[in-house]
Amino acid sequence: MKRRLLAGASALALASPVIANTYLARQAEDLEPALSGTQHTFHWRGFDVAYTEAGDADDPDVLLLHGINAAASSQEWVELFDALAEDHHVIAPDLPGFGSSERHPVTYDAEFYTNFVSEFAAAITEDATWVASSLTSAYAAAAAEDADCAELVLICPTTTTMGQRPWVQTLIRLPILGQTLFNLVASKRSIRHFSADHSYYDEAEITDERTDYEWQTAHQPGARFAPAAFVSGALDSDIDLGETLAALDVPVTIVWGNDADISPVSEGRKLAKEADAKLFVFKRAKLLPHVERSEKVFEKVFA
Repeated sequence: MKRRLLAGASALALASPVIANTYLARQAEDLEPALSGTQHTFHWRGFDVAYTEAGDADDPDVLLLHGINAAASSQEWVELFDALAEDHHVIAPDLPGFGSSERHPVTYDAEFYTNFVSEFAAAITEDATWVASSLTSAYAAAAAEDADCAELVLICPTTTTMGQRPWVQTLIRLPILGQTLFNLVASKRSIRHFSADHSYYDEAEITDERTDYEWQTAHQPGARFAPAAFVSGALDSDIDLGETLAALDVPVTIVWGNDADISPVSEGRKLAKEADAKLFVFKRAKLLPHVERSEKVFEKVFA
């Protein structure tokens, strides 16, 4: 009898995560485009990469490259996209592994994303201003060395995340346990907590609509693979950002939130000095000044 009870308890313990994961997967709807404009697909190394295009094709190109986190997508640019499209030809991809792009279980690392930025920009843009956020700034900086880039605008740029923890990626990529752990990391509560803790100065900016979209994008098929690389440190870049930017033959502008804590503004001032770059610091903003202070960022940086 005891053996039967133990066997039943074990089966229930194994079945519960499967049931929970299946339920959450069914709650996720097909992801709608985050930005208004024309939707396209770019075929790259076995990936269908989704991107949105808006504005007159004869206007100067602007390439928007979103940052990386568990719920990342081109939604990050929703406050700037339409304003930029009035006088620019704007292109905003969902990076491979995120948003509406395909999310294959490949090896994601800094070289992977640097190559994507370089090859996507070469195929889709011409003499463009590249705007990149957070860790993606490192990929843009590295790619700009040999690319047709007219200007770089980097928002709270960094080359590292949370340190090297390869075991985390191994764990999250596991079929059942990994999906269960990722579902906890990508719950609405966790998304809101990280946003309130590090991304936003004003919690009122963390709307239900934004959180719902981030939850949806974090629960698409294969959504855990690229974020698993991110949280393990596998996406960290080994470039010296200051030296790389200083060596570029294009103007560099750095944008920072005055109240950012993960990447404090002191790092921005140091980087701007090393790179001989313009620096714009926006009060009452953390890691996303282009979201919280979008009008001011537009006026200062793009108008």
